Order: sequence, then structure tokens, then C-alpha cells
Amino acid sequence: MTSVSNVGSSTATSSVGASSQVSQTDFLRLLTEQLKQQDPTNPADPSQMAAQMAQFASSSGISEMNSSLKLIATQIADQTALLQSIQAATASTAAQVATTTTKGA
Repeated sequence: MTSVSNVGSSTATSSVGASSQVSQTDFLRLLTEQLKQQDPTNPADPSQMAAQMAQFASSSGISEMNSSLKLIATQIADQTALLQSIQAATASTAAQVATTTTKGA
């Protein structure tokens, strides 16, 4: 991502660490501050700004997809556990029926 330059000593400080993710609100605040601080005689390149927005939208979409995939994985794990318990109960019932049938014969 392109860095913000010429911000100076404005109030656009952020407590976002290097390893944490930037929220959409943080991104919009930084973008707004960048627009406020840019030199009118040398405006920011619109293609760079569009690329930044597209990159953020892509990142946001990937984050949402990751959350959805985690939910799906949890549901699959739960269904697998349920299926295993049903199979164990069915096998136990079948063994009981076989034992009862053998004793009765």
C-alpha cells in the first residue's frame, strides 16, 4: 500500500500497530486526512487513490470470506461429530439386537 506523505503534525494519528488490521473507518480517516493535507498544486494521483481503495475493498472481502469459511468449517466439524455419534449409536443398537437375537435362538 502507498504510504501517506506530507501529513506533518496534524491530528491524524493512529494507534494501529504493524501487525493489526486497519478497519474501514481507519482507512477512511487516513484517506480523508491525506486529501486534507495534499498540496493543491500537486494533487495525489487519482489512479493511486483508486488502487488503494480497490486494495482495501479486496482486503475487506478476503477478511469476510475468511470469517465465512471459519463458520463453514465449524459447522462441518459439528456435523461430522454428530454423524460419528449417530454411527456409534447405530452400531451399539445393532450389536444389542444381534446379542438379543442370538440369545433368543
